[in-house]
Amino acid sequence: MDRQVIYADLNISRDAGLESSSPPSLPQNVCQGPPWHKFALKLSCAGIILLALTVIGLSVSVVIFSRQKSSIEKSSMDAQENRKEATEKPVPLKCPTNWHLIRDKCLFFYETLKPWNDSLTDCSTKESSLLLIQDQEELRLIRNLIDKGGMLFWIGLNFTLSEKNWKWTNGSLLNSNILQITGDAKEDSCVCISMTQILSENCATENKWICQKELKSVRNKVCSAT
Repeated sequence: MDRQVIYADLNISRDAGLESSSPPSLPQNVCQGPPWHKFALKLSCAGIILLALTVIGLSVSVVIFSRQKSSIEKSSMDAQENRKEATEKPVPLKCPTNWHLIRDKCLFFYETLKPWNDSLTDCSTKESSLLLIQDQEELRLIRNLIDKGGMLFWIGLNFTLSEKNWKWTNGSLLNSNILQITGDAKEDSCVCISMTQILSENCATENKWICQKELKSVRNKVCSAT
């Protein structure tokens, strides 16, 4: 028996095919996420802000503490310095007994007679030196202390043959504008002064002499009452 072939036309709309291939749409609530997720996000942001504020607060506290510590240390040092100054009182500058104050020096006029070298040694044993004259004004003040014009006093000035010049005992050379010396400038010549003269004499000659001490500022400590 002959097979009958039946052809059937299937009309499938294009739109229907597209609809079947597209995924189903999701509800809007699913894309936004559950409510607890939003809460957790807000809580995390709040935690970060709180942590940042805590760090800033600690930094400010450290700066303030450092400044306060520095201020306290400075106040303590100032207080110690004030206490030190309060327990130390300046003593007026004063020369030893029988020494004369001229500017910043103490002078002693010896009335005995000795050669220049012995006079130099005597001053040294008394922690002083033979007189060194700085300028014309100092010379005038010293001469006012000499009683008589005929008295001669050795000073710390002698002639050095090696340098062929007048030299003070501290090693400096004479400034001729300060002293005008009368007499020979030769070996074994030393200088002495009087009320009216500045003379060169043989160092072996016996004369009086003038020693000098430098004045120094001294502080005496005073015990404070407790």
